Amino acid sequence: MSTDSICRPELDLENPGELADLVAAMNVTANRMTPPNGYRPGPPRTNSSHRGRTSDRKMSLQEKGSRIARQRTIETKRVSITDADDCVQLNQYKLNREIGKGSYGVVKLAYNEDSEQYYAMKVVSKKRLMRLCGFFRRLPPQGSNSQQDPFPKASLPLEKVYKEIAILKKLDHHNVVKLVEVLDDPDEDGLHMAFELMTKGPVMEVPTDDPFTEDQARFYFRDVVLGIEYLHYHKIIHRDIKPSNLLLGDDGHVKIADFGVSNEFEGTDALLSSTAGTPAFMAPEMMTEHEQCFSGKALDVWAMGVTLYCFVYGKCPFYDEYIVSLHNKIKNKPVEFPERPLISNELKELIERMLDKNPETRITIPEIKLHPWVTENGSNPLPLEEEHCTAVEVTEEEVQNSVKLIPSLSTVILVKSMLRKRSFGNPFECQRRRAERSMSAPGGLLTSREGSRDGELEDLYEDDTFTECTE
Repeated sequence: MSTDSICRPELDLENPGELADLVAAMNVTANRMTPPNGYRPGPPRTNSSHRGRTSDRKMSLQEKGSRIARQRTIETKRVSITDADDCVQLNQYKLNREIGKGSYGVVKLAYNEDSEQYYAMKVVSKKRLMRLCGFFRRLPPQGSNSQQDPFPKASLPLEKVYKEIAILKKLDHHNVVKLVEVLDDPDEDGLHMAFELMTKGPVMEVPTDDPFTEDQARFYFRDVVLGIEYLHYHKIIHRDIKPSNLLLGDDGHVKIADFGVSNEFEGTDALLSSTAGTPAFMAPEMMTEHEQCFSGKALDVWAMGVTLYCFVYGKCPFYDEYIVSLHNKIKNKPVEFPERPLISNELKELIERMLDKNPETRITIPEIKLHPWVTENGSNPLPLEEEHCTAVEVTEEEVQNSVKLIPSLSTVILVKSMLRKRSFGNPFECQRRRAERSMSAPGGLLTSREGSRDGELEDLYEDDTFTECTE
């Protein structure tokens, strides 16, 4: 496929099927390293051509240990934007038309000319984000010598975006969408995030007259359970679980997307007091007239229960055109199960426990993993937490460096010369002066009173970007 094909105006990229056909010939080897989440009895869906087939066996621990590690997120601080024929050139990416929307930005189809692969590029306007949240700041004029950040730290909405980036850079799970590259130029309004492209789109559009069978719903729900368990393990509350945020990968498995309203927490659970997410998927404890704290994990479980109900009935259990009436139904109306389609008593019992209006007695993720409907009466258990979760920590320093500045080539050459000489002195000064200084302070050039610089040197030396520049 030629790179120019991405810019053809006649393509209807709003159709997920055509989008899948458009990128069917691309190299998706890297995106197909996703292992199946336990034993699968067969394909999740047989009457729809865009549902993928997966392996029907459980992967061994040896195979899990040999899984290829995720590539580090690329961070770019210099962005060149030019108008091409029917598309926008953003560094090595060709941006086409919009293919979706996130919580605070649009998503466009992007073709990477270097890797010859397609990605989903999330585009965020920093000005618009702060204006909508009441934190609008005027950018300094072009060419200004001011060293002040055009978007100061007081601009909390933008800080939340960088927090999301820092979180996504650390996450590596086969049921969570991966962040590939971040492009953020201080002189440009746009913040761009390149994600792996999920060509099959959302797992389901709600409402629909074509809901899943129980087997299909179980297949996808198990993926959601493992993805949420992974997030909770890393102290992250998603807060916006719904079918449109569950995207289908090339292997037919679900990946959780859109962390725009997510929260991090400390301790065993998050105690939240603010409302966020989609109204029809919000838990009843969020709709009290007076401010109170509620469990973050329980919020995700409620949203998962609404999602599972959507899987088998094609609609939400509580719905009303007016938000006040919707809140009343969520708080007071018991969940009702239509006569058609007919579902098992085990599934009804699980949905009822997930949609328990009391968060204290609501079923938990560990209990969901052991539920007879999820495990098919124990014949198809889910992997243990330690088998698919690994420790991760997002530090304040990593949030500040969520997008790093790449130095100029001359700076890289200078640093590499210092590394070879094992000295912070000027590598271009005469040999005599350098020899005198080294004799007067032997061994003192690799450390300072502010602490050792060994780690700093290692980071510079091992950075692939620097290696490529100097070679």
